[in-house]
Amino acid sequence: MPAPNTITSDKLVRLVAVASAPQIVDLRDAPTEAIPGSRFPADPDPVRWNYPVGMPIVVVDADGAGAAVAVAAILRSEGVPAEVLEGGFAAWTAGGLPTVSLSHLPPRHADGRTWWVTRSRPKVDRIACPWLIRRFVDPDARFLFVPPGDVLTVARQQQAEPFDVAEEGVFWSHRGERCTFDVMVEAFGLEAHVSLLRLAAIVRGADTDRLDLAPEAAGLLAISLGLSRLHSDDHAQLEAGMAIYDALYRWCRDAQAEKHNWSSHRPARGKVSA
Repeated sequence: MPAPNTITSDKLVRLVAVASAPQIVDLRDAPTEAIPGSRFPADPDPVRWNYPVGMPIVVVDADGAGAAVAVAAILRSEGVPAEVLEGGFAAWTAGGLPTVSLSHLPPRHADGRTWWVTRSRPKVDRIACPWLIRRFVDPDARFLFVPPGDVLTVARQQQAEPFDVAEEGVFWSHRGERCTFDVMVEAFGLEAHVSLLRLAAIVRGADTDRLDLAPEAAGLLAISLGLSRLHSDDHAQLEAGMAIYDALYRWCRDAQAEKHNWSSHRPARGKVSA
């Protein structure tokens, strides 16, 4: 049984990358890999973090016995429901649980967020990639949508990371038959995350007109094109798209075996004795 105000890795992994996930705050110095969706506070004083009261936080250190205990206690004194990851990051990796590689993460701005820039009027990849980044890499990432010809200029001016543009030297772009989402899954070290690989096949099929790759690709394409016509504001479309990808991810993770038809809600009838 875990100690009071702690959470086990087995319980936390079920919450990672879902919309209702707690904020995961990693206190380690200059880590190269982390639990997906972790935040890294620039200010060492948790009182100044200004996280919303009532939003759960899981504090992570190297082994669960370091600074995380005190930081979680301070947060609870501020009215924030905070827990410590039992055994810290060492317990997470010992359990063989998914991590995200931070080696390709762009430098953070003064606001503590990574900034990204891409073409306006997104369809598939340019919604899927921000979803992946916010759920697995940087929950607070900022996205700029600009006309196609301005992406690299804005990238230079604002020190924003360009993605999903067919320009020389852009790291985050299509490679062969793989779309930008595929490239991000690989570069961020998320290939061991089986649910993401299932989702990647759907995204690739919808984004590259290869609807045969997954039965769900045609549906994702239809929804994506519909969203682009519902919303004239790219950020409103992104927020609406986040819910679509949250649902697809949960289907990939938990619901593939579930069937639905007119009789699926009925209780099974037992055989009648002769």
